[in-house]
Amino acid sequence: MSADKRNPVLVIGLGRFGSAVGATLERMGHEVLGADLDPQIVQDHADMLTQVVEADCTEIDTLRRLGVKEFPSAIVGIGSDIEASVLAVLALSDLGIPNIWAKATNDRHGRILERTGAHHVVFPEQKMGERVAHLVNERLLDFIAFDREFAIARLKAPEAIIGLPLVTSQCRQKFAVTVIGVKRVDEDFIHAIPDTILLPGDELVVSGRIDKIEGFAALQ
Repeated sequence: MSADKRNPVLVIGLGRFGSAVGATLERMGHEVLGADLDPQIVQDHADMLTQVVEADCTEIDTLRRLGVKEFPSAIVGIGSDIEASVLAVLALSDLGIPNIWAKATNDRHGRILERTGAHHVVFPEQKMGERVAHLVNERLLDFIAFDREFAIARLKAPEAIIGLPLVTSQCRQKFAVTVIGVKRVDEDFIHAIPDTILLPGDELVVSGRIDKIEGFAALQ
């Protein structure tokens, strides 16, 4: 049995977020116990996850019967019912689950979840909204924010540095971004080195503060 199989994960709430997380964990080799109050949703996920149960996971006794106390990680994917979300996190916290993740719909909801016992709070709708806003910029091809300030992005190489080796363009010194790699048309991705010369049509993978990446992408 693999290490992942010995570390099952509980996913409470099998809406779009919980379903996506559970299916991804399953593909990664984890045993996933999915729980939802809707019998139709439970039936729909029967072949997707290791085990799926119809259960009210806001009740600590229900969680005990499911053997959840032995789970190292749990994810609360309930979003629309804030009370149920908070009660589920509280029940998991009372059981001493060491790694509780919870979905929040807004900052206030997130603060309540943290105070109730969630170790990690995620804002999927907010993050997706920010990502779409950045991708509206035609020069940004992909964008992943890691916190409120730092991100990694894929973008079209600005014209101002085309034809120059990276060491000459001084992206880090002048623009405060680090070029991690380069993707050239019909060629494989390559890791960037100081001697890498940027050509028209190149796409760059860069990291840095979000405001610096936005400025770099806007260069002509």
